[in-house]
Amino acid sequence: MTNLTKRLTPEYELVDENDTIRYLEHGYPCELIRWHAHNDYELHFIVATSGKVFVGDYIGNYSPGQLILTGPRLPHNWICQNDQEGVEIRDMLIRFDHESFANGVQIIPEFAEVLPLLNKAKSGVEFFDIDKEYLLETFNKVKNSSGLERLIIALPLLKKLAQHQHYRLLSTVQIDLKSNEALQRKINTVVDYVSQNYNQNITLSSVASLINMSDSHFSRFFKKATGNRFIEFLNRVRISRACSLLAETDQQIATICFQVGFNNVANFNRRFHELKGVTPRDFRSQSNIRMEGVINTDNK
Repeated sequence: MTNLTKRLTPEYELVDENDTIRYLEHGYPCELIRWHAHNDYELHFIVATSGKVFVGDYIGNYSPGQLILTGPRLPHNWICQNDQEGVEIRDMLIRFDHESFANGVQIIPEFAEVLPLLNKAKSGVEFFDIDKEYLLETFNKVKNSSGLERLIIALPLLKKLAQHQHYRLLSTVQIDLKSNEALQRKINTVVDYVSQNYNQNITLSSVASLINMSDSHFSRFFKKATGNRFIEFLNRVRISRACSLLAETDQQIATICFQVGFNNVANFNRRFHELKGVTPRDFRSQSNIRMEGVINTDNK
């Protein structure tokens, strides 16, 4: 019997060192749900729950069916809404490293077709319009296979993603989070706190005290770890929630402004335009047009 070398991943999973393609899944709640980064690429297929997704300096919504590829050392996290019930499987993911493909090109030139996809993954990539049944079937096949069979199953999916045209890059900066586990936990504490209390009066000093840092130390630390000044990050979280309310409710814009934590409408409108390129009113109008298009398409 061959004695394969084992190693412990950042997710505390024992894997074979020589596996090119690895599989991991977890439910909710789970200790693996935290702001973190590692040396591998990860292709995340969300199968349950909804909430906020954080990739580098990107903040957005997630729901079942989302497919995101994250690159090495790019921090990421998915935070469920507070009212979510526990699930056995929330996230199915495929992991692989850069060297396997970069070095593999020397032996199998066709691997070069995947390299542009890996370059995009440095910013995080979200894919759209890929059949969810196909994804679920493929991820389950990867899960239930090993060795060469697993590689053969995964490669067509990576090729499909490399050729797929409907995607978006997520993080505006390519963050390389080299901080140790203790510092990652500190960032995770801040991210969780802001996600749950964005509608309250949050100051830099109050958050810095959560992780026992001075204001100046925390400010430098947070900027280096997330690519944002703290106030920029807080505004991104608040504007992201405002986008959901504008698209999904008919509440007045002023009501939404105060509901997500801003204390005056002028500042809310200014920050919204900075991040989204349109006013809250125009964003709602565009959302309504897109929704009407979906309804009309469904009724054909």
